[in-house]
Amino acid sequence: MGLLLRHVVVLDGESERARFADVAVEGGRIAAVLPAGKGTGENVVECYGKTAIIPGLVNAHTHAVMVLLRGLGEEKPLMDWLQKSIWPVEARLRREHFAWGTKQALLEMVSGGVTCFGDMYFEMEQTAQAALDAGVRAGLCRGIISAGEEGIGDRLENACDLVRNWHGREGLISVQLGPHAPYTLSPEQLRVVTDAARELGVGVHIHWLETEWEKGYILEQLKRDPVDLLEETGILDAPFAVLAHGVWFDPEALPRIARNNLTVVHNPSSNLKLGSGIAPVPEMLRAGVHVALGTDGAASNNRLDVWGEMRMTALLHKGCRRDCTAIPARDVLRMATLEGARALGFSDVGLIREGWQADLVLVDLDAPHYVGWNEGNLVQYLVYAGSAMDVTGTMVAGKWVYQNGCFPTLDAEEILAASRSARRELLEI
Repeated sequence: MGLLLRHVVVLDGESERARFADVAVEGGRIAAVLPAGKGTGENVVECYGKTAIIPGLVNAHTHAVMVLLRGLGEEKPLMDWLQKSIWPVEARLRREHFAWGTKQALLEMVSGGVTCFGDMYFEMEQTAQAALDAGVRAGLCRGIISAGEEGIGDRLENACDLVRNWHGREGLISVQLGPHAPYTLSPEQLRVVTDAARELGVGVHIHWLETEWEKGYILEQLKRDPVDLLEETGILDAPFAVLAHGVWFDPEALPRIARNNLTVVHNPSSNLKLGSGIAPVPEMLRAGVHVALGTDGAASNNRLDVWGEMRMTALLHKGCRRDCTAIPARDVLRMATLEGARALGFSDVGLIREGWQADLVLVDLDAPHYVGWNEGNLVQYLVYAGSAMDVTGTMVAGKWVYQNGCFPTLDAEEILAASRSARRELLEI
């Protein structure tokens, strides 16, 4: 039986204005977008013109299980934070920790309207299964790091197995190969990974130019220009590529990465918290670079809140450039929806159009901070005044994964109990 969302306010990242409509959902897809009051059906959600529907938000770069590491090593530089606070605890993670940590992260994300997330970590089979259990989309990759003299052979093969076993599963899972970073793999190893991705027909997801130190390493130790290195290693020509962070790109080099197969994932809160810098996002957009949004892991943010990243993105670059037009709110909404889904390999997700996947978020417009909204200014209200607390429903492929404080696909009480136990185990010395 189909679902009718009656008299809602429809808005996506390609809309000039919001509009009142009835939205029909059938078979996991948007069956029709009709004038308000014209839809019919037995399974009807009455919204009375006080609920907005936007496409599902996409957290395009995170490390979900790091919710179990939240709060560790606060306010340390990136490499000090990693080496002294994060990596020693990560070494104690067990398989069951990945399952419960991912589900804890999903509770946080779906209640804030996230319908799809991009994740790079270990034990990704556990993350994939958790996503399927929750009914949420995921673009996943196993992080590949050089093992010294042993190279990357076994690690690359394990990553390729993840592709073979999980890519396309139930239409919810997209798998990429995940070379960790240019400082944990040699240029030759990066080329091997991208060649494997091309053979498998999948994308590549990599950390790139997150810190000034990393840029210096590429220039001084590898004796390469960062964009030349992307070209040399085949990343620019991968079926598609996700570059997480991109903080230290030179603006004049940006036209070289303005390709339809490449997306930079902007992680403003994590980059600020770790003191990594501010990515040149307005320049990226002007150059035609595709940009999506991510939170990074909860250990470095500390939230998995894409609403927060939207507001941060819109405000940060205006302030830094003393230009209130630097990034319009509509562009930010597009980054958080369509661009993220596209980056992770989902081609029919991120707009409210007939035939597209019914990945939808219901937003309560009856709250005090929405007084004064109208069809022309709703996108600004959502980006500047809205928050995850306004979400009343989250739907993936036509199925509710969050509705009015309840999680139909997740046992919140069980998950939180297991996550608390896992946290205690990880911190035992």
